[in-house]
Amino acid sequence: MEGFRPSAQEAMDQHRWADAYDLLTKAEADSHLTAEDLEILGEAAWWNGKHAESLEARERSYNAYLEMGNKAKAGRLAIELAQEYFQKKEQSTGGAWFSRAERLFSEVEECEEHGWLHQARAMAALDQGDLDGAIHHADLVLEAGNRYHNKDLQAFAITFQGMAYINKGEVRKGLNLLDEAAVAAVSGDLSPFATGIVYCCAISQSRSLADYRRSGEWTEAAKRWCERQSINGFPGVCRVHKAEILALRGNWAEAESEARKASDELINFNLEFIAASGIYEVGEIRLRMGDLPAAEEAFRQAHEMGASPQPGMAMLRMAQGNLDAAASSIKRALSEEMNPLVRVRMLPVQVELAVELGDLDLARSAVSEIEDIAKKYESPALHGDAHCAQGMLLLAEGGFAEAAKVLRHSLQVWRELDVPYQGARCRVMLGRAYRSLGDEDGAVMEFQAAKSIFQKLGAMTDVRRVLELLGSEKEGDFRIQAERVTKTFMFTDIVGSTNLLEVIGDEAWENLIEWHDKTLRSLIAEHGGEEIRHQGDGFAVAFSDATNAIDCAVHIQRRLAEHRRQSGFSPQVRIGLHVSEVNRRGLDYAGRGVHEAARIGGLAGGGEILVSRATLEASRSTCRTSEPKTVTLKGIAEPVEVLPIEWR
Repeated sequence: MEGFRPSAQEAMDQHRWADAYDLLTKAEADSHLTAEDLEILGEAAWWNGKHAESLEARERSYNAYLEMGNKAKAGRLAIELAQEYFQKKEQSTGGAWFSRAERLFSEVEECEEHGWLHQARAMAALDQGDLDGAIHHADLVLEAGNRYHNKDLQAFAITFQGMAYINKGEVRKGLNLLDEAAVAAVSGDLSPFATGIVYCCAISQSRSLADYRRSGEWTEAAKRWCERQSINGFPGVCRVHKAEILALRGNWAEAESEARKASDELINFNLEFIAASGIYEVGEIRLRMGDLPAAEEAFRQAHEMGASPQPGMAMLRMAQGNLDAAASSIKRALSEEMNPLVRVRMLPVQVELAVELGDLDLARSAVSEIEDIAKKYESPALHGDAHCAQGMLLLAEGGFAEAAKVLRHSLQVWRELDVPYQGARCRVMLGRAYRSLGDEDGAVMEFQAAKSIFQKLGAMTDVRRVLELLGSEKEGDFRIQAERVTKTFMFTDIVGSTNLLEVIGDEAWENLIEWHDKTLRSLIAEHGGEEIRHQGDGFAVAFSDATNAIDCAVHIQRRLAEHRRQSGFSPQVRIGLHVSEVNRRGLDYAGRGVHEAARIGGLAGGGEILVSRATLEASRSTCRTSEPKTVTLKGIAEPVEVLPIEWR
């Protein structure tokens, strides 16, 4: 196995993580790996999503460096391990590794590795809100980066400085620093890991400032970099930010798909706390669509994964008519959150609730805080939020002329930023102001414009509210504008759940259902599926490609069978597939083809995949099938030919 180390390093340099991992694991079976080999193995394992193996390899590398007497290298490994454990929320273990690093670095002369100790201290200071401390340690990181010509250290230093200055309120200075670091990432000067971190910081800080243009630009740059370099893991982070931008632009179906894919990728990379942001985004999309059960489930999942469910949960309770619960939850969340850039996302909801409950003093206080934050951080979108909140308050106070003035300013912001949903909500309030001023024509024009936008987006609840203001009772007015599309639909359902429940008991059944839902969602996202709804024990999914739909169904059944072999039991799932041209309305689909797909799924047996002849012909699938049969579907006049897929 001579020469495996140069080959492994070459594979790492070319981002062939799997090749590097295979070379080193095979080499270990025949020879002893050095400290350097183990360090490379740890990095290769990380990029392959093998985190337990990555930690083990790095711990062994740490011990090997200590045996060699190389305390500086061992200290660098200790810092990496500390940060990995902190990321896993294992604070005691992370703290122990960090203490080891500090002790080791105190025993060696100043060297390049000391820069990584300062980097860890700068990151810790940022997390703790010690902004001056973060800047001080970032200065030391920059000094080390310049002295030893380490571009990763230089980029980290500039990034942390930028984040600290933004949080101090020196927004322009901070953004300029972040842009400088991101340019270094674009140019390819940095390692893959440093590039990903710099991109993430630039995007997340832009997003927190509601600087949608900058956030969108860096999101696209990061996506191109990920695709160009065949980087995994960070695409999940990029997808979360891309999903947020897509949702703001009104592309809700694509946004939800990206958010779900992001969550699956990030969970595999042990980045569950970021994955939670993707699930939260799904909740907000579903809430706007009027799918309240799915929204609540998404917010619950996000909370379990470590993200705050606010302000989404408060908006959900408001949509359910439980204003007191909504007001209580947003009040508690605000009492626990000090970061103004996080608070400003919750404050508009508090204004709306306070106005609804008649607590205008609380509404005034919240509006004032939004205005102060907008002035401090100089973001157009934050000013749009401030104008919108002020307009809402003025409507409640009877200042209709002034309300119309500030709401027009807010509407202009949303139009310039191309944020249609917020713009449509602003139009509704502007229409109310015009109506109160006696300008009924102006009011109707705003209501109709808002209705058109809501219909295009698929925001059914908002459509109904606008129609109430218009006094319309025509059933057709409630319809979301449709477009004709061709999709392959997959319907899944658990068969014999009652019998299995009786055998394994309630607790095991709940755990099994959670595993079932997570597994299917992961495979659906992996194959490019778009979850339409989660109903009962099954899923309704749409695919743009029939081949992907069939492959997904096969992988689902194989994954279930594997779990059955390993654990002794798993649910029996039936799957039906059918391709058809249908009407698309927002995130939902309507047409005969959807009903045909559901009926085909209902005809399948447990562990069976039943596919229509049309779907098979539309695909490139090479799967074997059993004998076809012609069936009559309930409510469908023409018979349909279906074939079972031999997936085993």
